[in-house]
Amino acid sequence: MNVRPRTCIHRTHLMPTRNALSFRLVVLLLMAGVLSTKVVLAQTASVRGFIIDESDGQPLQGVNVGLEDATGALRGAVTDDDGFFIVIRLAPGRYVLRASFIGYETTRDTLNLEPGGTITRRLIMRPGEAALGEVVVEADREGGATVSAGLQTVRPKDIDLIPTPDVSGDLVTYLSTMPGVISLGDRGGQIFIRGGEPSHNLTLLDGMYVYQPFHILGFYSAFSSDILRNADIYAGGFSSKYSGRMSSVIDVHTRNGNNQAFRRTLSLAPFVNLFILEGPIKKDRISFLGSYRASTIERFASKYVNQPLPYSFGDIFGKLHAVINQSHQLSFSYLHTYDRGTLDSDAEASAAEEIRWKNTAYGIRYLVAPPSLPILGEFLFSISRLETSLGPPEAPRRTSDINGFNVAVNVTNFGRRSQVDWGFFLRAPELSAELGGLFQNLDFSFNRATTVGGYFEPDIDVGQGVRVRPGLVVQFLGEQGTVLEPRLRLTWERGSHQVSAAVGLYRQDVIGLIDRRDATNIFTAWTDSPTGAVPKAAHVLLGYRVTPTPWLRLSVEGYYKDLSRLFISEWTAFPRFTTRLQEASGRAVGLDLRLEIQRPSFYAFINYGLSSVEYEAMQEALLVWFGQESITFRPPHDRRHQLNALARASVFGFDVSARWNYGSGLPYNQVRGFDGFILLDGPIDLSEERGTARVIYDRPYGGILPSYHRLDVSVERVFLSGKTVVTLQGGVINVYDRANLFALDLFTLRRTNQLPLIPTVGIKFEF
Repeated sequence: MNVRPRTCIHRTHLMPTRNALSFRLVVLLLMAGVLSTKVVLAQTASVRGFIIDESDGQPLQGVNVGLEDATGALRGAVTDDDGFFIVIRLAPGRYVLRASFIGYETTRDTLNLEPGGTITRRLIMRPGEAALGEVVVEADREGGATVSAGLQTVRPKDIDLIPTPDVSGDLVTYLSTMPGVISLGDRGGQIFIRGGEPSHNLTLLDGMYVYQPFHILGFYSAFSSDILRNADIYAGGFSSKYSGRMSSVIDVHTRNGNNQAFRRTLSLAPFVNLFILEGPIKKDRISFLGSYRASTIERFASKYVNQPLPYSFGDIFGKLHAVINQSHQLSFSYLHTYDRGTLDSDAEASAAEEIRWKNTAYGIRYLVAPPSLPILGEFLFSISRLETSLGPPEAPRRTSDINGFNVAVNVTNFGRRSQVDWGFFLRAPELSAELGGLFQNLDFSFNRATTVGGYFEPDIDVGQGVRVRPGLVVQFLGEQGTVLEPRLRLTWERGSHQVSAAVGLYRQDVIGLIDRRDATNIFTAWTDSPTGAVPKAAHVLLGYRVTPTPWLRLSVEGYYKDLSRLFISEWTAFPRFTTRLQEASGRAVGLDLRLEIQRPSFYAFINYGLSSVEYEAMQEALLVWFGQESITFRPPHDRRHQLNALARASVFGFDVSARWNYGSGLPYNQVRGFDGFILLDGPIDLSEERGTARVIYDRPYGGILPSYHRLDVSVERVFLSGKTVVTLQGGVINVYDRANLFALDLFTLRRTNQLPLIPTVGIKFEF
């Protein structure tokens, strides 16, 4: 197919009159539903509030809240990520409130509820040895490695189980253990989730868009476990709250700063150093959290590894959180990351192929629980920017810049057994790039794409352990008009068994373009659709989980993704890595298996992922090269088999961790031959002009690289010295020094390997 060339474009999508009327009608209907809910509740009462940890003011998720009336009847709820709970439609009268959580003393209170009244409480729980024997309220609580229809919630304690060359954990190290997640290895900062490209992943930090969240060294991202509260990872089938991406969602939430006492954390290691400062500005009300990380690998680690490690990276994060009153909270977040390095092992080529990127994001989050309505509202506003360049710093050959603001309003209406999530969003990114001839049929200097829409998703408790979440996303995409994205998630639980499923349609209005023919090329240019056709995907997921004993959990999940309107490099023999752009379609199918063991002094899991990804491309040149107009091939991230095994045990006061991972070989391009290319744009002496080397490829990605496997171990010990907690860690990355291949230069056959055997040591002080 021919992709139409583009020059200078300025496009702002405005909502047509008909769409504007439809949009306002949806708003009026939703507001009418809210007001009618208030009328229904006029004769009953409700209790709501937030529960926090007394020691540091952090919200407590998963707290069981029970309300017992004079007859002994029990109603209850479980706190969410923000520590929020609500129980509605209570008969007026006297109630005893109990809040219970493992490791905390039970909190009690006596309440007198009046007709139509609402009591709001901000409960403070004290760490202690109390158990949950008094009251347990059944609710949907995702925790640890629990997987439900593609969703996995990860917490800092889960991340810290994985051996890394640092005392502190990082979210990306946990992601790399998940079946269906493919990384480029120790270098590159690229994550592929269940067949999607890195640009197909939606990554959020406190509601802020982060376009390139991973650092150039594969052990690190912008998300250190020291600043995280949790992260929701949707490998597919994500809910209606998320839109604008077609593969997966990584929704990261940071913790608040300590609002009781000042705290400092200092971590020193050969790869990266970390410093965190947090504390109260106004005790119990306003707190701050600041984090700074800077790499040391280029100066220190490269010396004892005895090979150049040309990487420099780091990140700065800041957060200000304020409790305005019992019903209102406000937070401000800031993130800045920087990366510089090269994936080419040749020193001369490194300067010419150096890649650099910077993320900058600012965000506001306002959380409100109106006293008169059974609602929890969230308002998000953020500005995000990613600047990327490739080539010498003073004169880069390629640049890309995406910069824009995002607004979202998310509301949850609570019912007695069900709830309704709904909201609105507005995205307005500006896009600019200079591609240096990479895609010969694409040339643009400035672009703006505005997307506005809303979503509606009830969470219905059908009974008998069945919960259903049908959803609908409505988006206004300018030239595409109004598009609908239906979604459906459901779970069925009976005793120790759970069955979950999800289906949905997803579109991506802003895409990332990259030439995957070169394994060491990670430069991505962001743009809207070059043809006006928006890429889309359909997801189908089905999973089963069983917990035969409290310490053993087994799960299996199958998935299918149908991908269309993808944009990839055209398959021709133009000069080295210069090409045109073409459309393609694809599909990803796979099966993820997980076994998890959790004992008091021992934890282990084994993950296995079986997957298959195929693309189909159509272009006129294929008929010349291969005798057919379309061709089906495996893209370079199609890893058929992946195995991860982790074990962690406490031995004589030491925490010992070991992780072994295996991945079957990835596809790569094979070369059929070489010739010379001379551009005849004037009088040329062919006897003197040598021309430019040109590669003639075989069929796309017809070769298979060697398999990958590696063992990492670490030993950790925690000491208490007065009010200072000291953590010592030692370990070895790539214990048996496996020479894993990272990239093979098809022109010189020069091999670039992953990191060799590396001993690590680190120390962390928490004052």
